[in-house]
Amino acid sequence: MSDYRAPVKDMRFVMDELAGFKDLAQFPEYADATPDLADAILDEAARFTGEVLAPLNRVGDKEGCKLTPNGVTTPPGWKEAYKAFCEAGWNGVSSPADFGGQGLPDTLGVAVKEMVCSANLSFSLGPLLTTGAVEALITCASDELKAIYLEKMITGQWTGTMNLTEPQAGSDLALIRSRAEPQADGTYRVFGQKIFITYGDHDMTDNIVHLVLARLPDAPAGVKGISMFLVPKFLVNADGSLGARNDAYCVSIEHKLGIHASPTCVMAYGDNGGAVGYLLGEPNRGLEYMFIMMNEARLGVGLQGIALGERAYQQALGYARERKQGRDAVTGEALVTIDHHPDIRRMLMLMKSRVEACRAMAYYASGLLDRAHAAGHTEEGKRHLWLAEFMIPIVKGGGTEMGIDVTSLGIQIYGGMGFIEETGAAQHWRDSRITTIYEGTTGIQANDLLFRKLMRDQGATAKIVFGEVYATAKALGASGKPELQAIGQRLGVALKAWTDATEWLAANAKTGLSGVLTAAVPYLHLAVTVCGGWFMGKAALAAAGYLDKGEGDQSFYRAKVATARFYADQILPQATAFGETVKAGDAALAGIGDEVY
Repeated sequence: MSDYRAPVKDMRFVMDELAGFKDLAQFPEYADATPDLADAILDEAARFTGEVLAPLNRVGDKEGCKLTPNGVTTPPGWKEAYKAFCEAGWNGVSSPADFGGQGLPDTLGVAVKEMVCSANLSFSLGPLLTTGAVEALITCASDELKAIYLEKMITGQWTGTMNLTEPQAGSDLALIRSRAEPQADGTYRVFGQKIFITYGDHDMTDNIVHLVLARLPDAPAGVKGISMFLVPKFLVNADGSLGARNDAYCVSIEHKLGIHASPTCVMAYGDNGGAVGYLLGEPNRGLEYMFIMMNEARLGVGLQGIALGERAYQQALGYARERKQGRDAVTGEALVTIDHHPDIRRMLMLMKSRVEACRAMAYYASGLLDRAHAAGHTEEGKRHLWLAEFMIPIVKGGGTEMGIDVTSLGIQIYGGMGFIEETGAAQHWRDSRITTIYEGTTGIQANDLLFRKLMRDQGATAKIVFGEVYATAKALGASGKPELQAIGQRLGVALKAWTDATEWLAANAKTGLSGVLTAAVPYLHLAVTVCGGWFMGKAALAAAGYLDKGEGDQSFYRAKVATARFYADQILPQATAFGETVKAGDAALAGIGDEVY
């Protein structure tokens, strides 16, 4: 019941029909991304994650990581799995070929990443942070630093981290105290402590590349005075070999609710004279550069919620098909498997439909990033990029909140056995609980959607999305098929709730900021709900086309239409309630003092 089998068929459907993968080969940079290559990569990734990574998931949860005098040790099998992971090239699927990657589009890479996260979330976090660090180095590192570090990070020989949080500075990075002192040789000495550093130390590679936010001596106050530094665990000699141990150490690891096999480290820099660091990019632009990593990480964390939801759904479905209990309410048959019971079926469909909706959003965002990259600094490229950036808080906030809900439903389907650790159902919920917190809480995603994405262009990007949703609802209504028309009607009502709520926010943004901030998370939930319905509607239209032509796996396409109808009936109506909640603002809080708490 705990085996993971990658949903390759659904992944390919979403890639081709909703994320535009099959059209990417027209761009020169993606000419090699053929359907045959995609099939081969996904099939092999499914085999690797199912056979190598998934069996270690429970091992990692039970054994965890340990801090020894020689550093952090990972659970049994971790080092061997990581070596096999890198040797197979999985670490650099979408990274530039110029530095040792495969140069494949994100629309294909995102499916591989989902498999890795589903199979073993704790394992996946190391490569995830490395990918983000690679993106930052590509953007702002000098050619010299790129030559030394990039290829080894892309191939996985070295891993990377991002160091933001300090004991007194969580989400408010203006409070950062870590400092960097310039040296005569052009390097810096970095001093300070960072907390919650994922894979800050481990025994899988012989070097770790930390990207650290710190202040220069003459830096202005606040976030405008933050710079970013590359601080390796071991210094690198001119010939590329490893040199002296740097003054950067893990001093403790956290004991956590979940992701036990991912070492969450407290890192100390400069306790013995100063950690050698190298300035990345220009002084005082560190936060800007770190957000390059942050966007990559946020999309990746949203994918984690989706991946855990998929794993929990597979496990719950397997259990429901085997566990016999109760009488069939329709036929009266005694002692049936619990998947015959309407409420169990409802919960299974909630799990399935929400996972599929969020998967489509994540893959769509990845497809937009591919198009933005291919189009470069053109108006078309900017349009794709802004659409992708608009979607990222929706994917992160929606995917992670969904992951918690769906993994909790998995426990519910198990009943009492779900509360017993040996079944493994509880691990998925425990692992998922951090995802709405790290890389920006749901509240931060909501504020990002409102203030950095919705309002930065006076809603122009949002109107493009609204237009696409409207077109899908209209196409569903014009299909002549009752099941599609029902989806279209629900989607149209949900879209109106979203547009009305958006207008309310725009009208109150300047004069009612408290109400807008109170409404931010409900607005994010509204956006997630409607976007989910949008993609489920598009999926239903595509599936119906194949059904009409009698092509492909007809049962798969019928299931697609049925799942979209379930989402429309059971989830889309919530959009109206979210819209009313948004427009209520902070009226219920007005004039209430602290005594209410």
